[in-house]
Amino acid sequence: MTCDDARLLVHAYLDDELDAAQSAAMIRHLHDCTACAASYDVYGRLRKALAQPGLYRRAPDALRERWNPAQPAATAVLASPSRRRAPLAYAMAAGFAGALLLTSPAWIAALRQGGAGGNPIVAEAISSHIRSLQAQHLMDVVSTDQHTVKPWFEGKLDFSPRVEDLASEGFPLIGGRLDAIAGRSVAALIYKRHLHVINLYQWPSDASATASSEEQRHGYTVIRWANGGMHYVAVSDVSAGDLKQFVLAFQNDAGTPTAHSPP
Repeated sequence: MTCDDARLLVHAYLDDELDAAQSAAMIRHLHDCTACAASYDVYGRLRKALAQPGLYRRAPDALRERWNPAQPAATAVLASPSRRRAPLAYAMAAGFAGALLLTSPAWIAALRQGGAGGNPIVAEAISSHIRSLQAQHLMDVVSTDQHTVKPWFEGKLDFSPRVEDLASEGFPLIGGRLDAIAGRSVAALIYKRHLHVINLYQWPSDASATASSEEQRHGYTVIRWANGGMHYVAVSDVSAGDLKQFVLAFQNDAGTPTAHSPP
């Protein structure tokens, strides 16, 4: 892990939002890098300071009366509509609880355990895909133009990611972001298939080319391959057929030969 990676992940580490592999990489880096350890200490102390109960100030009674006027008659009139809204409130609460469950560290850990024996990169990619679906986690740069998304990564990564416009194939590009897999920074390109999100991760690979592999876990399909010195991982909850079509479109549009399984 580099210092740039640590700066990118330090807040998620403080909030216990990283998976096991990323947390271990962060611990090792903080142990070896005094500058990043100092920054982590500052953020940690600031986080604790902001949580002190002494910062709480009770609103003056006059202000409370303005916001909560004593109107018993109005309360009685509104009692019936409130009861009618109760089922909607319960449904919203249940949906919020479900969202918390799907994005909680425990659920992400369950994904990793459920894939025991498989490639750990697959579990990390699924975890990252799930986290990206949380509010304001999906994109750092929002654009459907590949010539806007690609330059955005310049200076933020030690490689230049491949960005393709696949709108004509039914997979429009909608943006990109920085992410981390296997203890290093990666480029994440975001495409859409109707209402579904496809995350395509890429980073340098030692292999010039490898056969593609497909794996399914907990309703998500993951397709991995390497080509041109780059490692690619596509993740989505679209059908396996749609994700294969996306991968083929990306490979063909990039002008690279499609990876085939060995005979």
